[in-house]
Amino acid sequence: MPDAIRTPCFPPRDKALARRWAKWQPATQGKKPFTLDAIDPGAKPFSLGKGKAADKAAVEALAEELDALQNLFYADRRHRLLVVLQGTDTSGKDGTIRGVFGRMSALGVHAVGWKAPTEAERAHDYLWRIHQQVPQDGDITVFNRSHYEDVLVPVVNGWITPGQHRQRLVHINDFERMLAETGTIVLKFLLHISADEQRQRLQERLDDPTKHWKFSMGDIEVRQQWADYRRAYDALLNATHTPWAPWTIVPADSKTHRNLMIATVLRGVLQSLDLRYPPGDPALKHFSVV
Repeated sequence: MPDAIRTPCFPPRDKALARRWAKWQPATQGKKPFTLDAIDPGAKPFSLGKGKAADKAAVEALAEELDALQNLFYADRRHRLLVVLQGTDTSGKDGTIRGVFGRMSALGVHAVGWKAPTEAERAHDYLWRIHQQVPQDGDITVFNRSHYEDVLVPVVNGWITPGQHRQRLVHINDFERMLAETGTIVLKFLLHISADEQRQRLQERLDDPTKHWKFSMGDIEVRQQWADYRRAYDALLNATHTPWAPWTIVPADSKTHRNLMIATVLRGVLQSLDLRYPPGDPALKHFSVV
């Protein structure tokens, strides 16, 4: 890493956790190009093995710990954290934000949901709108979808050439390196669900009147491009899993396991930062409120 890096993405101090985490990163899958086909979306590698109720309880406990760590992170103000949640429709990005980050104070945690670019955004380079939303000192920003949409949708629909696709992957690596070198920790989670699980979740939206607002016929059109999107995901995972912005593949057919795995990794990273409260003002040492 260059000397300019202020805050590299630290592995957790817990070496056992670091080894478990590494097994779910693309670069550890061998010499052949990584493919999501090698990962079982129904796996539960971070489960306690004591049943769903125990895992749910663990998620609740982790949410409390993360709230305390986020409070310290905000007070410390020496770091910034960008968490990228990427995945297909129904993969659980909203649910992750509720389950993992929902206890944290809105003062220092911000969720940004990315949709199709506006006319003004299209008039700039595709990373222009992204850069405006990255965290400032002391903040945790969660991207619900991200700049990776720009190497998914345009690729699958043939809106950019293969050369432009390769160029964008290089741009993204350079952009994330710049963020890391100027003090931002970048954690990227790919929420990996099966086609059958997506079918069930889409059907639930149709069957439940309270979830109709979540359903769009566009989701069905994208589902018909499942294989094309899978290839695009494989390409970006192979190209953009870097030491300064690592990807974690999260088996997400189980909503509870998804939250447990992400919360466990996030806690490990925050605990590795040697967070501390800033020193108090010496002038206040003998001050009393009357």
